[in-house]
Amino acid sequence: MNKSDSERIAAVLESADYRPAQRIEQADLIVVNMCSVRQSAVDRVFGLNKKLKELKTINYKLKTILTGCVLKKDKNVFSKIFDYVLDIKDLSDWPLEKKSKKKSDYFRIVPKYTSKSSAFIPVSNGCVNFCSYCVVPFTRGSLVCRNHKEILKEIKCLIKKEFKEIWLLGQNVNDYHSPIDPSVNFAKLFRMIENIPGKFKIFFMSPNPKNFSGELIDALSKSKKFGKRLNLPVQSGDNKILKKMNRPYTVQQYKNLVKKIRKGIPDINLSTDIIVGFPGETKKQFENTAKLFREIKFNIAYIAKYSPRPGTTAYKMKDNVSWEEKKRREKVLQKIINRKNKNE
Repeated sequence: MNKSDSERIAAVLESADYRPAQRIEQADLIVVNMCSVRQSAVDRVFGLNKKLKELKTINYKLKTILTGCVLKKDKNVFSKIFDYVLDIKDLSDWPLEKKSKKKSDYFRIVPKYTSKSSAFIPVSNGCVNFCSYCVVPFTRGSLVCRNHKEILKEIKCLIKKEFKEIWLLGQNVNDYHSPIDPSVNFAKLFRMIENIPGKFKIFFMSPNPKNFSGELIDALSKSKKFGKRLNLPVQSGDNKILKKMNRPYTVQQYKNLVKKIRKGIPDINLSTDIIVGFPGETKKQFENTAKLFREIKFNIAYIAKYSPRPGTTAYKMKDNVSWEEKKRREKVLQKIINRKNKNE
């Protein structure tokens, strides 16, 4: 989603007659597209302070903009570092010196695609799930879905330009319902895209296991264009930790879902997201996650070591798993994945 945002930012800048600088020292305008999911990413933005000050001594006309996922409480601090701190959804209202005459909302901005074969298509923005470790509902706001006709129009244009991969994006794509026709849910949208003539593959990220419907599984299993790669975040293999994370499913429900998906799509390439060392996670609870890994046999796992994120519910919980133990748990899970892939 951050990459997709950056493509829209680039389009807005070029429409206002800006051109990419070869080096940051040559820039008259610097735009930082921030991610707030992890504290480490926020810290990297704070780390730009010294560099930006140095650049302003070289070029006093330099303007700086911070956008992307920015927590409200962080905006006051970052306003001391950047000239402007702006919401990504307000792209058309940015105070650019060479102002574009074209007014448009975020979804209607035609991106400057960075690839000639693969395109990111946001179907929604924002989230209403409020996982206890996540700030996205506070940075991107509530769920806003895109008109399905606009999505189809954009994809048809891309197929005519011979794009081969279409990536549908959303904080939780299977929450999608068209604002002009609520009967068009994500499964129905997928089928509509499937029916567009042309040789291309469809991918999407990221769904939530809580509402991954049988209708969607059916659509994927019958599809000739689904790329057969699916990231299905589980986050933990222990029910008590899942509850603390505010993930509304059990381990057994997750396993049942995977079973249904693999029955419908036997050759699916399945990946997941996991957090190790969540507040209060005991060694036994972690072992439940390791057990799940051995049972599910994921092809890939994106493993995050928990770090407290101000602004989340989990931040109020005691971070009582040492960093060394988090690293150990990460290695254990990675070894399971490596062993599985080696034996194939």
